[in-house]
Amino acid sequence: MKISLLRLKARLGRLGVRARLLTLLLPGIAVLLALDSSNDYQALQRVVNDAYDEAMLDSEIVLRRSVSLSKNGLLGLDESFADREMLLSAPASRHKYFHIGLTPHQPEARDLTAPRAQKTLLGHGDLPPLPAEFSAAAWPLPAARPALVWYGGVYRGNALRIVASRSLIADEQGQAFELLVQVAEDQALRDQAQSPSLQQALARDARMFVLVIVLVWLGIAWSLQPLEQLRVSVLRSRGAAFAPLDTSGVPHEVAPLVHAINGQIARYAALLARQTQFLTDASHQLKTPLAIMMTQAEVALRDKDPELLRQTMHAIVAQILRSTRLCQQLLSLAHANDQPPSEPGLVDLNTIAKDVVLQHLALAHEKNQDLGWIDARDAIPPTGLSRQDALTGGGLHGCAVPVLACGAEVYEALANLVHNAIAHTPANGHITVAASTSGSVAIAEVIDNGPGIALAQRAVVFERFHTGIPAKTARHGAGLGLAIARAYARRNGGEIHLADALRHGQRGTGLTAALHFPIAQPPAAAPTDRN
Repeated sequence: MKISLLRLKARLGRLGVRARLLTLLLPGIAVLLALDSSNDYQALQRVVNDAYDEAMLDSEIVLRRSVSLSKNGLLGLDESFADREMLLSAPASRHKYFHIGLTPHQPEARDLTAPRAQKTLLGHGDLPPLPAEFSAAAWPLPAARPALVWYGGVYRGNALRIVASRSLIADEQGQAFELLVQVAEDQALRDQAQSPSLQQALARDARMFVLVIVLVWLGIAWSLQPLEQLRVSVLRSRGAAFAPLDTSGVPHEVAPLVHAINGQIARYAALLARQTQFLTDASHQLKTPLAIMMTQAEVALRDKDPELLRQTMHAIVAQILRSTRLCQQLLSLAHANDQPPSEPGLVDLNTIAKDVVLQHLALAHEKNQDLGWIDARDAIPPTGLSRQDALTGGGLHGCAVPVLACGAEVYEALANLVHNAIAHTPANGHITVAASTSGSVAIAEVIDNGPGIALAQRAVVFERFHTGIPAKTARHGAGLGLAIARAYARRNGGEIHLADALRHGQRGTGLTAALHFPIAQPPAAAPTDRN
């Protein structure tokens, strides 16, 4: 059963808008029209039945009043009515039946259906008798007016509707008689009267049903016309440009979808622009090192002196290392800009800063630089944490500076800042990495005593291939470190701020690159019941 429902759902999912609307609307409209026709038919049936029943009651009154005392004192038909007996049995009344009968009144009789001596004054005495449930106890004779009952029966193969009345009447000798008047009518008369109206109602509903189908079909076609025009315009463009779709003629119900598509087009256009820029930057930045290495290799082929050959090979190796570093930075920047953010987790910014320093110690020692690290637990303890807890790592899950981020990406951002500081700080310089907290902000600072970056240049150094240092003095890097660091920081909800370095409480040469993240807050404690 479940598989059948899934198959039915899959088939319905492949239907178009027209088919879906027709599938949903037509059964409901058909049911409503059927109910409307049924209600109309029932109302018509009540009107026809009431009209025919009223005519039958008139006939019953005429027949009942036609019984009177004759000249000899006995009960019989009025002479004026006797002349109309032929009219009642004329061919025009072949679907109507009448009966007037007299039965001696027997108060002790309890069953009206029991056979008794009955005198037929007029009509068909063999009409269907009264139903068995109309006994003398259940249907007593009233004192003031005749008792009426409606019932059905079959007579000569025809279904009849019958009205019968019972009343008491006495002759001159005081003999009481029960007067039974029956007026029957063939049910076919009513059916014939109702049939044309029923056929008209069914024809009207059929026309309405067809009209609804046509209107729904035309309405959907008219509503989808702007989308068809939109499809044609997209096909004509053949992907030549990532232009947004025109929403001027689109129905407002579909406009959110078109806006979403335009947003997706804009994102793809931006992604393509970044990829194009990446390829342009990569080809531009790798062209010069390759040309240099080609020149150095040609020189090496011509050199006969082994010492000069060795120097040339060392230069080629250095150029290869710089090119490798450049490729790694370009790939990191592409990953930071184009890939979706990684799943964040709880990391310790203090531990990451320590790991970055240990990883770059060898590189700093090559330039005789003093690369140091200040433990956050040796500084001012984090907000809401005692110094003893800070020294023992008693912060949030043992983190001195807790941050909710991707640890690898935070490490990459801080590593680029440290690598930039090592590259631009002169030999015998000082570089300090420190992690701390300030209110709700977790901070990792890289402080150096290098040439720094001019205030006017700090707005552009985060762009690709901008170092903030004059070209004639810039010897290291391609200007990608800060761009990579900021991209990874922003992916994790952080930011990078640049400022002058502080020396002995005063601003001096050098630069402070501060990596800021929101500090991870402990979950709210559940309220305890003191009762």
